[in-house]
Amino acid sequence: MDFVHFDTNTYTAFKLGVPDAKSIVSHAEQIVMSVIVLGELRGGFAAGARTAQNNRELQEFLGGPRVSVAHITPEVADRYAAIYAQLRHDGRPIPTNDMWIAAAASMQAHTVLYSLDPHFRYVKGLRLVTNEADFLELDF
Repeated sequence: MDFVHFDTNTYTAFKLGVPDAKSIVSHAEQIVMSVIVLGELRGGFAAGARTAQNNRELQEFLGGPRVSVAHITPEVADRYAAIYAQLRHDGRPIPTNDMWIAAAASMQAHTVLYSLDPHFRYVKGLRLVTNEADFLELDF
């Protein structure tokens, strides 16, 4: 099964109607969001003017038959620790939440992270796509 983990910025791109994001959603067999992404989204909603509407739209999206939520497990925490150590060793720090997102996205085979943040490229073992062309060329 082909899983696409969404980052906060790619969910936003999808909601704004960005063609790459809409195409990836239409082609993905399964869409996954980590609880970290949900927290970032809900934090942004709480600080904005359309809190209730944005929360309703997110709940509708999460209720889709191809959408699931990845939770933080001890295995994800172990992967986070490995990513933290690798990035520190390489001198390539990235934001803490993004290490958690990368950890959740790299836990299962046939999974990619869809993000517009190029710093995810520094995470060894993480499959990253940043646009529709990258996604459609994947060989899961």
